[in-house]
Amino acid sequence: MNNEVATFFFDTYAFFEIIRGNPKYELYKNSIAVTTIFNLAELNYGLKKELDVKTADLITEKYSPFLIEVTLDDIKEAMTFRMKNKELSIPDAVGYIIARKYKIKFLTGDEDFRNMTNVEFVKK
Repeated sequence: MNNEVATFFFDTYAFFEIIRGNPKYELYKNSIAVTTIFNLAELNYGLKKELDVKTADLITEKYSPFLIEVTLDDIKEAMTFRMKNKELSIPDAVGYIIARKYKIKFLTGDEDFRNMTNVEFVKK
């Protein structure tokens, strides 16, 4: 039996599903998670539209240990990728490139990623 814990890039969509208690995301709660500052910005903004500022900030801070560095080269590659996938947000494009760079699956339920390679697609 393989006891190795899987690593995933958590898209903002994945964070929201975990926070909301979606049972399809339950198994990912024990994964090693990585994300970017762009995804945490998007998460914080979305939470502030639904919750009070203090709670939104506390939830966002909970995920800060998952942050991974984004380089200028990552940004350039992500924006080239976004030029070919214009429906993606900047955080989505950067996150996807980071996941590819580190050879980990991009965890999301965002329909724009449904048929892309290197994606762990989990819908509600």
